[in-house]
Amino acid sequence: MKEHKIGIIMNGVTGRMGTNQHLVRSILAIRQQGGVQIKPGEVIMPDPILVGRNESKLAKLAADHGLTRYSTDLDACLADSYNQIYFDSQLTNLRVEAVRRAIAAQKAIYCEKPTATTLADALAIASEAKAAGLKNGVVQDKLFLPGLLKLKYLIDTGFFGKILSVRGEFGYWVFDGYHQPTQRPSWNYRKEDGGGIIIDMFCHWRYVIDNLFGPVKALSTLGAIHIDKRIDENGNPYTCTADDAAYATFELANGIICHFNSSWSVRVRRDDLLTLQVDGTEGSAVAGLRDCLVQHDSFTPKPVWNPDVDNPIDFYETWQRVPTNQVYDNAFKVQWEMFLKHVVLDTPFHWGLLEGAKGVQLAELGLESWQKRCWVEVPELILS
Repeated sequence: MKEHKIGIIMNGVTGRMGTNQHLVRSILAIRQQGGVQIKPGEVIMPDPILVGRNESKLAKLAADHGLTRYSTDLDACLADSYNQIYFDSQLTNLRVEAVRRAIAAQKAIYCEKPTATTLADALAIASEAKAAGLKNGVVQDKLFLPGLLKLKYLIDTGFFGKILSVRGEFGYWVFDGYHQPTQRPSWNYRKEDGGGIIIDMFCHWRYVIDNLFGPVKALSTLGAIHIDKRIDENGNPYTCTADDAAYATFELANGIICHFNSSWSVRVRRDDLLTLQVDGTEGSAVAGLRDCLVQHDSFTPKPVWNPDVDNPIDFYETWQRVPTNQVYDNAFKVQWEMFLKHVVLDTPFHWGLLEGAKGVQLAELGLESWQKRCWVEVPELILS
């Protein structure tokens, strides 16, 4: 067996997302399956080194998963030529400085989004990585979810006819900590620490919209801090300074209208934590994280408005489930495998740091729209 071993610096991996999705369900899962197969008898084998600021947390995480490589010295890890990839899943406000150090060390860059807290910084690191000739990528996990892959299949095969509109509903109730423990970290609700649902979720909506429906032309956003007091991880009350909900309308260059509600202060009565309803001239679909249902024009019911009687139509029974005709792997793992092939084999990878900057751009413009209470144009981004 020919094995291409590739050292990966995993910075910030002790956090929830870094541990669960990137380390356990991606890198360790790839190792457990015997690597990423290039061809029979030849694989890429990732070899992670866990990096962070808390040595005891790193040691425990490594021991829990049978790993021996961990360090609190990022510069020493970057100086080691064995480590070819730098991955960052730290807090957003720590990312730019660390990515710049990795660029200076000539590492391939792969990182979580948002790639920065400002568009200027996001564009700067994208330009610096390009100028250094380094392979780079940003996590765009929702593109590889089963529900969205089924939705893309419907789009590619012309199921919808002409797509007219998209309605996205995202979120769930995040407890404030007073009566039940909160399930998200407190920094998410402090603007000064890089928190806020607009900077978090608009980066997702940008790549989802761009890759499935078309480029965003303009947007209008209203943000809100619905819950202004919460309890932090240490049991102390604090004032929330970052938005916990956003109500946005995106106008696409092709005329499609997308409306996305994002909230950590909403109770779920829908099929999933994220649902996308796509309406077209020939049919509609509702996609969640894993499932997708459709209603074709030929079996669309014809309701008649009459509030004086119970509605005779069961609006759920006329939808059909898109079959699961293939095995879908973890979305984060799928993109990790693609990036590893990109680094080792130079295969195409379409989601570089420029795509990450586009997400930050949309978030920044969303905040501007909210502040000014107006529609805002979305200019094209070009790296210098």
